[in-house]
Amino acid sequence: MDYLEFKEPRWFMEQLTFPELLNRNVTRFATKKAQMWRAKDGEIKSITYAQMGRIVKEITCGLMELGLKPGDRAAIMCNTRAEWMQCDYAILCAAGITVCVYPTLSGSEMTYILKDSGTKILFVEDSITLARAEKAAQELPALEKIIVIDGDKNINSGKVMSLDVLMKTGEQLSIKDRFAFEDRWRSVKLKDRMTIVYTSGTTGNPKGAVHTHHSVNAAIMRDLSFAPEIKSDYVMLSFLPLSHTYERECGHGIAMLTASTIAYSSPQTMVQDFADFKPAYFMSVPRIYERIFMALKARASQSPVKKMIFNRAIATGLELVNAISDEKGFINVYQGMDITDGVRFGLRLRYRLYDKLIFSKVRAMLGGNFAFACSAAGSLSPDLFKLFLAMGLQIYEGYGSTETCNTINMNRLHRVLPGSVGPLCPGVEGRVADDGEWLVRGNNIFLEYWNNPQATKEAFTEDGFFKTGDIVEMLDEGFIKIVDRKKGLIVLDTGKNIASSKVEQAFSTSPYVDVAFAAGDSQKFISAIIVPNFEEFMNLFDQKGISYDRSAVKYYSLNGVEVCEHVGKDFIDIPLLKEMIDKEVERVNRELETYERIKKYIILNRRFTENSGEMTPTLKIKRNVVIANLKDEIKKLYV
Repeated sequence: MDYLEFKEPRWFMEQLTFPELLNRNVTRFATKKAQMWRAKDGEIKSITYAQMGRIVKEITCGLMELGLKPGDRAAIMCNTRAEWMQCDYAILCAAGITVCVYPTLSGSEMTYILKDSGTKILFVEDSITLARAEKAAQELPALEKIIVIDGDKNINSGKVMSLDVLMKTGEQLSIKDRFAFEDRWRSVKLKDRMTIVYTSGTTGNPKGAVHTHHSVNAAIMRDLSFAPEIKSDYVMLSFLPLSHTYERECGHGIAMLTASTIAYSSPQTMVQDFADFKPAYFMSVPRIYERIFMALKARASQSPVKKMIFNRAIATGLELVNAISDEKGFINVYQGMDITDGVRFGLRLRYRLYDKLIFSKVRAMLGGNFAFACSAAGSLSPDLFKLFLAMGLQIYEGYGSTETCNTINMNRLHRVLPGSVGPLCPGVEGRVADDGEWLVRGNNIFLEYWNNPQATKEAFTEDGFFKTGDIVEMLDEGFIKIVDRKKGLIVLDTGKNIASSKVEQAFSTSPYVDVAFAAGDSQKFISAIIVPNFEEFMNLFDQKGISYDRSAVKYYSLNGVEVCEHVGKDFIDIPLLKEMIDKEVERVNRELETYERIKKYIILNRRFTENSGEMTPTLKIKRNVVIANLKDEIKKLYV
């Protein structure tokens, strides 16, 4: 396809190391707001780029005083917050390599990553993560210091030191040697290793994908070469894990290169944060878009009249989106678009009525300044994309991986095909292998797997294309559709290949099904494990006066939000629940080919979680783990 030519030059397109990028923003945008966040007392705080530069300088000098040398590894085990970014840039300005550790990882996984990477200094968030780190430190001879971000500001005992003490230590070095910081960050080269991000493997130990300053910078410039316009006053809302390349590159990387303001949010405060920060753009994953829509639908269903109006509004919106789609299904989506342009008068009139009653209020809930959002780390259902577009919310879906530093394919301004991940991005090559696997090559591809030359060799073809492990289908105009992971394909004993993701995503807008897991490899038919939306059924049972064993209901914390993890067996045995789940399965089966349909299923009384090892930190299901954990239940479906 032809790439969009922008009227205004994109001044921010520069090949820079990340210390150079920080220095550019500190010197050119000193007084501009760099970071905003909500403090524990609810007060909104912020710092400018000049202030952020000062913080990074003190942390960097502190790391140098602790003996961090160029090429040494320093890890961050912390939830997404302003300090994550500050510590990351400090490690990079010290010419170190940042190792990303999800704070929710099990003790054994955390220990493996820190040991494999040879981490010398570890940043942890609070006393909880400190306790886990101190326990792991007994098996980590290379670990010399643990820096605590939150807690007693005066901690400095043994291996443990507070971030405040580290910064004071750094301040003393900068007083003694005013050029220590300058000399160190200016020594960093584009080809230097920048970060190690461990993949969430479904089997065996995770592999550490190594990216350089060159590959990550190439990834950001790749994204900005076709991204919607990012204006100087735009705020980017950050809530996904910074331990993953998606938020760190697509979110923070784009924000830094364009000198945007980054606002930090969390699931507990997200609704209020949209209102207060008024973000223009953000990165998210399909599961969160699904939950946002389900929350909107639940709010609109508080009375029969509101539910009727909402459903009619959605139906009208979908009718309009289909009307503006061309004969191949492509839609012209662009900033400032009038979605009613060119549609017949009656439909336009109906849409504007529902826009005033429903959709405008949804946009207002998002702060009223929404420009666009991106979706990746899983397939976004076409229906969900259309539902958001009907509400005036533009989502651009893309595809990539940790090894590719995210975007390989992406839908474009003026050319979006729902259900696809778009064509190849500028500067990236791709081809389909004989078995359907997507192979890619470009400057954004990772350098190597840390300490694993054999895995590195196996990851590439002889001519340097990275094997993504994803099976794709080539569509019109070079757009591609992700069929499934190679390991996610289900092969029936009839020889039929079925994409598990196609079956599972058909439930994405169901109010009653949280997760559907398709099984059936080497069997005669497809079966499924259904995890109900427990909270939805609790509300339904309460409305209808249906009792259940509340003492059996257990909760867990998902990114700080209490989520129902487990219910009693009596809960899933309630006839109304079985009836509603059965209707959802019947609905989905009508959308599937005969050989893809679910013949049998079981209802699980617990969710898949990271703690059970069945979900990755980015909310992807680990198929091998689920099949191993539920092998007896799956076996019974084929008796």
